Amino acid sequence: MCIPVVLVCDEEERVVGAPQQAPGSCPFCGGGVVAADVESACRFCFLLPICFRTKRRFHCSSCSRPLVPFSTPNFPAYYY
Repeated sequence: MCIPVVLVCDEEERVVGAPQQAPGSCPFCGGGVVAADVESACRFCFLLPICFRTKRRFHCSSCSRPLVPFSTPNFPAYYY
């Protein structure tokens, strides 16, 4: 008899440093864009950290929607 083993992994995220103003505006409300560096840690069974990743996340300062950046050569733009 074969019993499948399920390994539970947890991913914890925390903001590193202070959020900074980013260029551009929110396509929904026209508010300012804020950039924050987020560090995530994958944990094996809630104990051992396997990997650390640092990402830059963008969100609107007015409506708090998360924004994903894409850019053209002359104009930075954000979409949801």
